Amino acid sequence: MPEQLNQISSLRTPDAQVTRATRPRRFKFLHLPLILVTVLLVVYGLLVVYAATSFDSEKYSFSRQLMGVVAGTIAMVALWRVDYRIVSNMTMPLLVITLLLILSPLVPGLGTDAGMGARCWINVGIQLQPGEFAKITVILLDASVLARYGGRLNDAREYLKALGCIMAPFVAIMLQPDLGTGLVYLFIGAVVLVVGGARLRYLLITLGALVALVALVFAIDQLYVMATGSSEYLILKQYQRDRLLVFLNQDGYNSDEGYNLRQAMIAIGSGGLFGKGWLNASQSALGFLPESSTDFIFCVLAEQFGFVGSIVLLALYLALLLICCRIARSAGDLFGTLLVMGVVGMWTFQIMENVGMDIGLMPITGVPLPFMSYGTSFMLVNFMLLGLIGSVWAHSGRS
Repeated sequence: MPEQLNQISSLRTPDAQVTRATRPRRFKFLHLPLILVTVLLVVYGLLVVYAATSFDSEKYSFSRQLMGVVAGTIAMVALWRVDYRIVSNMTMPLLVITLLLILSPLVPGLGTDAGMGARCWINVGIQLQPGEFAKITVILLDASVLARYGGRLNDAREYLKALGCIMAPFVAIMLQPDLGTGLVYLFIGAVVLVVGGARLRYLLITLGALVALVALVFAIDQLYVMATGSSEYLILKQYQRDRLLVFLNQDGYNSDEGYNLRQAMIAIGSGGLFGKGWLNASQSALGFLPESSTDFIFCVLAEQFGFVGSIVLLALYLALLLICCRIARSAGDLFGTLLVMGVVGMWTFQIMENVGMDIGLMPITGVPLPFMSYGTSFMLVNFMLLGLIGSVWAHSGRS
């Protein structure tokens, strides 16, 4: 009898060993810290968006935000399992797709006016913002361009070629015009250039040229108004100039152009240390705070949950960015590193710009806050970017 038990045990042992060996492989694609931080951010964002949309239910629908989360989760899982390297050498197709997405709202009968003269949306049964989805292809495009140089971009001619590919989406988005999204594209490109090994002298020259270009735009607009007597500027829209001038000149804080900034700071200040409590954001509830569900969602959070709630949000963002940076460092190839750092650059800029503009440290632009601002397209894009980061983690060979 003991011999029979030993035989049975010896027969079962290999199966048990195989089971123990294969069970963890089901979870090898998962990055639990990334998933945990994402879940906390999304839940926190849904709480704030629910409060913001409940104050203006005629314009915004919380169920659409939930649809964005569900669709985004499905897209994230799908992209997580796909090998990101299949697009590493598709520079020209990515450039064409990016430009088609950005320019699609300019097609007659397809694009719709987003207000203030900007055409950022298309209507295909539902309204979508192609410029948001183009953020994904811009990141892939920039990573593909810089990955070809193996981390050393020292040749001036090659640098200009790479810079031309990176600047093309910005030029295209300014035809709408959408300055906020254009700035996001530029910051993504800047991060990828730095991480991709572009020579410091070239980067400084490019930065100086951009500053000179901004000054030139203001000068041309001013000369155009003086020469023609027109009330409209040639390049920048009036509201864009007003926002920049209010930021540069704090005396404009109490003017009509400074209304948005004034209400944003009142909302944040009224939250105090611990806030007024959930669903008690009076500034947005009474209609004083403009675009409370989108551009100024941070103000709604700060008014309800106070300084402590704001610090919690920033801590979650910091954790997300640090986790992504670690994934970028562990990537098995330069393309994967650049891809993840492009996403980190995008989120970093959007967080700094959105929070900064609410407290007067940055000019007011239409840059949403990741995982917090209302918008189905925006939420879907953020989840898709998480899927690409997960793909780098799962397929880089170091997970």
